[in-house]
Amino acid sequence: MKAAVVAIVGRPSAGKSSLLNALTGYKVSITAASPQTTRNKIRGILTEERGQLIFIDTPGWHNSQKKFNLHLKNLVSSAVGETDMVLYVLDLSRPSGAEEEAIAGMLAAFPGPVIAAFNKRDLAPGGPGKTDEFIQRHLPSAKRAAVSALTGEGVGELKDLLFDAAPRGDMLYPPDYYTDQDPEFRVAEIIREKAIAECRAEVPHALYVEVADLETGEAAGNEQTAPGEKTKTRERMWIRAFIVVESESQKGILVGAGGERIKTIRVAAQKELGKIFPYRIQLDLRVKARPRWRREDKILARLLR
Repeated sequence: MKAAVVAIVGRPSAGKSSLLNALTGYKVSITAASPQTTRNKIRGILTEERGQLIFIDTPGWHNSQKKFNLHLKNLVSSAVGETDMVLYVLDLSRPSGAEEEAIAGMLAAFPGPVIAAFNKRDLAPGGPGKTDEFIQRHLPSAKRAAVSALTGEGVGELKDLLFDAAPRGDMLYPPDYYTDQDPEFRVAEIIREKAIAECRAEVPHALYVEVADLETGEAAGNEQTAPGEKTKTRERMWIRAFIVVESESQKGILVGAGGERIKTIRVAAQKELGKIFPYRIQLDLRVKARPRWRREDKILARLLR
């Protein structure tokens, strides 16, 4: 059996989370068009007959001295220090830059195997080209594969490279696990994903989600029953959550005219959560403002981990 913990690193919007989902076959990490959607070390688990790979999705490496971004960079560094291997995701649709140089420099000192995934090959008909030259120059021993997380092209080849490079070992999780995230975290992430999809400009980076209450229990269903039959019941999950932003104007953007935008977010989140959990979802979702939360160490320590 092969077994390894694999850190997934790369620039913002390189497609790390989408690739994690493609590798595991499940929605483990949320995705969005906005950069730096991932804020935590997200674990996704791939188990096959040949072994088990535990992936740790990390925030995009962004060169910035703002407190929020420094916390994210520390998460990336700590994840790399905890793993057996690194999956370095590069975006073929963009040229390499200073952030790529910084990541490659960090990985040059990594003692374990590095696998380079050239993502978005569907957007780069000319092939890896200069990106491959960049890897050969900075990480010449890295194995390489061109993939598309969107279409699934090359993902099988990438799995082969990862398992080939993994050391022998015992599985750390039962074979039916694909993540170890707790329900409250998964709920908060799905709500955040839907909120990001509905807002614009700086709002995606200025929001987080608090799950105030989460309960499960049996509730009467609305299925039709034949005469004389008892009303069917289903397990239901009740959730009360808040989207927290930094200003009243951002709160107004998320609520929308007549509450239409927050309704859209709530309905989309309920639908997605219903695919993840075996319950009927009942979500009470509201918005509140907490000025300058991105500068509060206690909040950042709780959210970014």
